[in-house]
Amino acid sequence: MVELTAVDYSAPDAEERFVQSLRDTGFGVLRNHPIAQDRVASIYKNWAGFFNSEQKADFLFSDKYDGFFPQAQAETAKGHNKRDIKEYYHYYPWGRCPDALYEEINAYYEDTVEFASTLLGWVEKQTPSDVAKNFREPLGNMIRGSEQSLLRILHYPPIDDGAEVGAIRAGAHEDINLLTVLPAANEPGLQVKAKDGSWIDVPCDFGNLIINIGDMLQEASDGYFPSTTHRVINPEGQDSRKARISLPLFLHPRPDVVLSDKYSAGSYLQERLAELAKNR
Repeated sequence: MVELTAVDYSAPDAEERFVQSLRDTGFGVLRNHPIAQDRVASIYKNWAGFFNSEQKADFLFSDKYDGFFPQAQAETAKGHNKRDIKEYYHYYPWGRCPDALYEEINAYYEDTVEFASTLLGWVEKQTPSDVAKNFREPLGNMIRGSEQSLLRILHYPPIDDGAEVGAIRAGAHEDINLLTVLPAANEPGLQVKAKDGSWIDVPCDFGNLIINIGDMLQEASDGYFPSTTHRVINPEGQDSRKARISLPLFLHPRPDVVLSDKYSAGSYLQERLAELAKNR
């Protein structure tokens, strides 16, 4: 059975091992990386306060998809008929944000997007030339100047006795974008689907950085990099009373970037958003 193990970012073979993990499982996990653990902990604490306040109702999402999405408007994963048990906030630099939270979250966004360009460079360097020829421009360049990269602050509330039967925190799904960059959450639960159909627990030690492939990278690489199904399962026992905070950054190319003969990044995103809107 394939296992996910954390790769030391500072190791001489980190690039090779990280990209091989992406190829094997769709996921890679880094430790000793540049994303400061204390900054992530502060964001988790401050946004937990936001989700537990009445203020969130003042930032309900707009038609631009920025702002707060209450649990009643949470996604229903494709192929599922139960809404995920979660609420979340979509942060873009051009979008709305509570004043007290802006400086910290914006600095995190900018620094993590910059770091992610390094990871995209790793992916491209480790891609065989016959596959890399499909990239219409360097992968790192695809996100330069993009206003589409989305930072989602996710709050999974405690699972109460009234939770809908069959609903889970995040139903099995794939991401739309190039790569997703995710600091380990404050509670476990993230799993990735292996090629044999089994579910693998993603190492959740606080301080790990989890990266997974999205559909756009799969499209741009003609399937060489697989966009892998993942989910967040419900905790059991006393752990079900604990909330969970998560901070995925979805790296999106500029809309004009050509992914393949069939899609630009813009057309691909609009097609997928239309699908999600049908399930909302």
